[in-house]
Amino acid sequence: MRILVTCPPMLGMIDEFRPIFAGKNVELDAPDVVQTMTEDELCAILPDMDGWIIGDDPASARVLEAGAAGKLKAIVKWGVGVDNVDFEAAERLGLPSTNTPGVFGNEVADVAMNYVGGLARQTFLIDREIRANNAWPKPRGISLTGRKAGVIGFGDIGRQTARRLIASGMEVYAYDPAFTPIDGINVTPKPWFEGVEDCDFLVFTAPLNAGTHHMFNEEVLQAVKPGVRIVNVGRGPVVKQAALLEGLASGRIHSAALDVFEVEPLAADNPLRGYERCIFGSHNGSNTEDAVRRVSHQAIGYLFDFLGVK
Repeated sequence: MRILVTCPPMLGMIDEFRPIFAGKNVELDAPDVVQTMTEDELCAILPDMDGWIIGDDPASARVLEAGAAGKLKAIVKWGVGVDNVDFEAAERLGLPSTNTPGVFGNEVADVAMNYVGGLARQTFLIDREIRANNAWPKPRGISLTGRKAGVIGFGDIGRQTARRLIASGMEVYAYDPAFTPIDGINVTPKPWFEGVEDCDFLVFTAPLNAGTHHMFNEEVLQAVKPGVRIVNVGRGPVVKQAALLEGLASGRIHSAALDVFEVEPLAADNPLRGYERCIFGSHNGSNTEDAVRRVSHQAIGYLFDFLGVK
């Protein structure tokens, strides 16, 4: 039996998990993946695999059909986001499938809060100027206490982000059509995008689906508070890059911190790179050794159960 793993965080610790596979006489295929494999690459390799632990790869109908025409019997999406997996196709093909929901709230919220603080005080810019230019800059930041933040998406990540924002003295608006009050998290629910004119920060934690695609767009840009700071730790296409660039160019958006982008990795000629106050991540918000270990064991367990590995 062979299992393919294409999730970069899990691959980064793959030697720790090899004994689990070896102990079950399961062959592990762990290619060198920076972000994702292509559809063509996956179509070529998956027919020889019995199971697949998926990262952000395009697990499209075409890819799953190619796998199912061969040996592929089950798939598990490592992590929370599922916009890259065609679960309807998996069901049609008889492939048992799941993700690992609700596992990264604290880790991604830590990154979101780090970005909020970094934009407020421009600490990342200061670091770059000291290192690259031997400068000693003292930009005037803003205090968080008494400011307002809109958290877009109130799932596990959004709730944990709200906890941290509230602890810093901020008032939080929560935007989520499925909003449910949570004891101990005192937020004000609002329909999107009511009240964004009051927000000093907009923090996107929402998953990508038909309802969230380009939630931040030119219409919302005209409504936001001048000088707003944007954070996105959800999915890149939730924020329309063209609208973000328009806001940065005009100054209506002070700066942005993005762990995710519409196209990843960020191209060398992407115009976002021209805005020095912005902070860029590498779609790495969940990647701590503690979380990777926990979720990888969960994903392996799910896949072994699907495949009947005892």
